[in-house]
Amino acid sequence: MAEFQIQTSKIMSFSLKNIFVFVALILVAFSPVIASENSQDSTKKETYNPVPAIMHHISDSHEWHFWGEGDNSATIHLPVILWSNGELIGPFLSSKFHHNNDGHHVVEFNGHKLVRVHGKIYRLNDGQKNATFDDQHHVSNATVPIDFSITKNVASMLFALVLLLLFFGISGSKAKKNKSAPSGLLSFLEPLVLFVRDDIVKPNIGKNYQKYLPYLLTLFFFILMNNLVGLLPGSANVTGNIAITLVLSFITLLVTNISGNKSYWGHIFNPPGVPLALMPIMIPIEIVGIFTKPFALMIRLFANISAGHIIILSLISLIFMAQSGLGDVAAWSLSPVAVLFVLFMDLIEVLVAFLQAYIFTLLTSLFIGLATVDHH
Repeated sequence: MAEFQIQTSKIMSFSLKNIFVFVALILVAFSPVIASENSQDSTKKETYNPVPAIMHHISDSHEWHFWGEGDNSATIHLPVILWSNGELIGPFLSSKFHHNNDGHHVVEFNGHKLVRVHGKIYRLNDGQKNATFDDQHHVSNATVPIDFSITKNVASMLFALVLLLLFFGISGSKAKKNKSAPSGLLSFLEPLVLFVRDDIVKPNIGKNYQKYLPYLLTLFFFILMNNLVGLLPGSANVTGNIAITLVLSFITLLVTNISGNKSYWGHIFNPPGVPLALMPIMIPIEIVGIFTKPFALMIRLFANISAGHIIILSLISLIFMAQSGLGDVAAWSLSPVAVLFVLFMDLIEVLVAFLQAYIFTLLTSLFIGLATVDHH
């Protein structure tokens, strides 16, 4: 086994070396042409900046943009629903926002003047026609309404929910009718359900695991489905949004501490075996630990999923950066290598999609188990 691992590592390192050498040879071979084109077009072109496109993809928005620009773009305009000063504003489609003379997205709905800046909607104060900004680039003559809009992330979650209901509805009805060995979609979902029950929930929670099994199964498949849907072209970055991971970890915090027994709280407010002089130090540490565990869940899922999206988009952006800075030849030379790396990262992200759903469910089960176990 050790020899196999050593040989595998050697093969991987040798393959990576070959890829890097291949890239270097391509760049060296075309460097004279690239340099001549760059010197001719340097006054005409600016290097492509991928940051706005990447940030637009990983952030939430009131439109679901797939590709293209202007009239040739494929975009779904989503409903905007706001609540301000005890009054409902909307619903209306985000396509009603239009550019004014100042270049801002504005709309007037039922007498309310709204302006959207960097994806955030402001309601202008009565009598105000145009937005004014403070030093932090926030609209100073407006209030921020509560936003209940169906944004891109919400629409993506609803899409994932429909898929889950469809998959489990078909599999459940098939399992009731067919008593033989599972096949088709059921043969894929049943091992996952049994894996979560027998290898994650049951060993970590113990004899009372069935009480928490519905929540943990829902948690696992919710994260998994949104991770996989997020890999589709033009999709949303749901589990890479820190607001989503915050809510998931907060639910874990509530379930864990509501389920905590006398022994769990006793270890927090009266740690066994700790001298009395150290109690003022240990008790605050234990209390902080209540919140650091779900906080780690929140950051881990958010960081891993967002990093995957950013890396894939950055690799694709290298093609456009080479084209704008070095010319078409550089872009065509770099394209095969960038595409290969993107395909490789997509395969890694499929693994990460399953792995992050597994880790989140595993740690949640572990936290619940620690809070409910009976100490003798």
